[in-house]
Amino acid sequence: MDLSLFYYGIQWLAGFIAFVTIWGWIPLDNWWVRGVEFPRIQIMVLGIVAWIGMLGFWSEWQTGQWALFIVLSITLAFQLRMILPYTKLWKKEVQKAKDKSDKQAHHIKIMVSNVLTPNDDTQKLVALVEQKQPDILITLETDKKWEKALHQIESDYPYTVKVPLDNLYGMHLYSKLELIEPDIKYLIIDDIPSIHTQMRLQSGRVIWLYCLHPMPPSPTEADKSTTRDAELLMVGKHIKENDQTAILAGDLNDVAWSKTTRRFQRISGLLDPRIGRHFINTFHVKYPFLRWALDHIFHSACFTVVDIKRMPSIGSDHFPVMTTLQYEPEEASQQEGNAPTAEANDIKETDHKIHEGKKEGKKVSEEHRQEQRRFV
Repeated sequence: MDLSLFYYGIQWLAGFIAFVTIWGWIPLDNWWVRGVEFPRIQIMVLGIVAWIGMLGFWSEWQTGQWALFIVLSITLAFQLRMILPYTKLWKKEVQKAKDKSDKQAHHIKIMVSNVLTPNDDTQKLVALVEQKQPDILITLETDKKWEKALHQIESDYPYTVKVPLDNLYGMHLYSKLELIEPDIKYLIIDDIPSIHTQMRLQSGRVIWLYCLHPMPPSPTEADKSTTRDAELLMVGKHIKENDQTAILAGDLNDVAWSKTTRRFQRISGLLDPRIGRHFINTFHVKYPFLRWALDHIFHSACFTVVDIKRMPSIGSDHFPVMTTLQYEPEEASQQEGNAPTAEANDIKETDHKIHEGKKEGKKVSEEHRQEQRRFV
């Protein structure tokens, strides 16, 4: 093998990793900027390969190679800082649940599953639900076909909220726990729903549950992340302003380490049970190397973690994820200190993003209406 070609290849890779990282710092909402926030794990792995590869030729470095290595080291350190919180090397944001004699009365098991609307293998999800018996099942991308298939589980789930849609944004909520005044809202875009409901735990405590599935920034859907960011921040702001005990779950079409999701945590005060534990990479099922976490759960400080696991494939492009929490209000004061705190700039940026998101949402809603007219 020609070592000089290998050396040039390593330098090219190092330059590419540095470029992609710096590109993600551009303060724009366009999908071709925000998209580089998703594959941070992959960028980090390739960056480490480039960093080690360059070290193998350090004796041949000139000024340009020294500069490239320094820039690569800075950008690689940034990627590590974004990713390390989701490993066991970091302090846990949410404590492990304590063993209680009446723990079942304080447990809540929530399964989130983006089913992929064209997926016809509906029985896989039905079988998984019957096996795992979650207290709450949140399905995303569910249409009438999926609603009919999931009718089989309704004897175990007396409380339901059904929003069947054929636009990839249908949503269903199945609950063993009492739902109090559930509401379907269209916060930003007219045909993209979210479910907002109060829920009575087995202990009798009433909390809030929010189920979201905003539109992602991509060349085939939203040109910008503005509407997605605005929807998440709007709910986070509402939770904080109303001092709610809440759980927020769904396919957020965003990664936990993005600037929007981290700002959402600071604005809402909700905790991420994955911090200090491990990745729960749910998308894409078919491409293990190109996989990251799109399906999330955040919760108030009065909950601790019993377990959080990725479930087997159901034929979708997403893996389902199951999270078991325990209601422990006595731990709230201690865990609140783990929650990131909003600064004045966060509040200003949140208000600006919500304002811009509403404007963009009106534009997208009108585009969707025009598209529907063309097919009528």
